[in-house]
Amino acid sequence: MKFSHKSVLLEETIEYLNVKPDGIYVDGTLGGGGHAFAVCNRLSDRGRYIGIDQDAAAIEAASERLAPFGDRVTIVRNNYENMDTVLRDLGVHAVDGILLDLGVSSYQLDTLERGFSYKEDTVLDMRMDQRQTVTAKDIVNGYSEGDLFRIIRDYGEDRFAQNIARHIVAARQKEEIRTTGQLVEIIKAAVPAKVRMTGGHPAKKTFQAIRIELNHELDVLNRSLDRMIDLLNPGGRLCIITFHSLEDRMVKTSFRKNENPCICPPSFPVCVCGRVGKGKVITKKPVLPSEEELSDNKRAKSAKLRVFERV
Repeated sequence: MKFSHKSVLLEETIEYLNVKPDGIYVDGTLGGGGHAFAVCNRLSDRGRYIGIDQDAAAIEAASERLAPFGDRVTIVRNNYENMDTVLRDLGVHAVDGILLDLGVSSYQLDTLERGFSYKEDTVLDMRMDQRQTVTAKDIVNGYSEGDLFRIIRDYGEDRFAQNIARHIVAARQKEEIRTTGQLVEIIKAAVPAKVRMTGGHPAKKTFQAIRIELNHELDVLNRSLDRMIDLLNPGGRLCIITFHSLEDRMVKTSFRKNENPCICPPSFPVCVCGRVGKGKVITKKPVLPSEEELSDNKRAKSAKLRVFERV
C-alpha cells in the first residue's frame, strides 16, 4: 500500500516555523514528508532538513518524496526521543526549528496488517516501530486487570474502563485474544447498548489507550520537550501538533514552565530562585484547523498546534 497521509495544519505550521532559507530544521515525526516537502521548498542550497521517523514505511516514502532536494535532506530511522544524539552524530549542535506531528498516521491506520484500526478484523499489532518485539496482543493478553484499567482510564479517558478491563480478562481466560475483531466485540459487550447507539465507536478509546501504552508515546514526549527546546538557536521555534488532550496538556505545561520557570512564592516582591526562562510561548491559545480543512480531512478534527520560541 502506498504511504498516504494528509499533513494537518500544514500552512499554519510552516508559517509559525518561520523558515529561514539557510536554516537547519528537524522533523521528529517525518511520516510521508508532507511538512518536510513544504519546508524544503523554502530552503536554499545552504539550508538543511533532518527527518527522523521510527517507521520503515515512512522512511521509504519520505526518501522518495524528498529526493529532489538532494543533499539538503538527511533521513534517519530513529525515535525523536534520541534527537539530540542523532544531531550530534551528524555534527549539528543547534537548529532553527523543530516540528512534531504526533499520533498515528493515516497510512498506519489504513494498512490492515499494522493492526491500528478497530474498523477491520486483523492482527493485534499497533507497533509504530516494527523492530519492537512487544505488540498490542501482548498487552491485551498479558497485562493485569488493574493495569488494563489504568491505561484505558488514563490514556483512553473512557468512563467504562473498569468494565472493559474486566471483560478483557474474562474473555482471555477462555481463549487468547489474537485479533482486533475479537477485541472490538469484547469492548462492545462491556459498554451499555444505549451508549453504543448514541456515542462514537465504543472501541476507539481503548484502541487509542493500548497504542499509546505500547509505543510509550506520552513518556517519550515528556522526556523530549525540554531537550528539544535546548537544541534551538536563539529565535528558533518548536512547533508541536497534538491529537490527544493529554499530549496537548503536556506540551502546554512544558511551554509555560520554560517561559516562566520561577518557583518563588507569589508573595515575594522579586524573584530569588534565579531560574531564567528559555523563551516565549508564541501561541497563547492552540491553533486549530480551519473549517475548510476539517471538511477535507476528518482526521484533523482534534489537532492542535502550539509553538515555542527560544530567546
